[in-house]
Amino acid sequence: MEFPFNDAPNTATITCFHVAEGHRPILYVSHDEEDGMWQFLCGKQHEESEARIVSLYSVFMLDHSIAKLAGMPYGYVAERESKETEWSIRKK
Repeated sequence: MEFPFNDAPNTATITCFHVAEGHRPILYVSHDEEDGMWQFLCGKQHEESEARIVSLYSVFMLDHSIAKLAGMPYGYVAERESKETEWSIRKK
């Protein structure tokens, strides 16, 4: 699958170690309004020490379904119940 984001593949993103290490699926995505930073999280609460900085490309390779969110504007979030369900997108 072709990389769908307008951001460069090496764009830094925030994820939790659960997602980065493949323990949990991505269930919450934020495209921050302030700085355009992407966050790809498992949907649980986290301590700062659980955060990881990874490339947008590496997150895409973990879960191609985030391609559906490539055009999500700044200030929006996407959530889903499980990896098998559709994304619900809303303004933050």
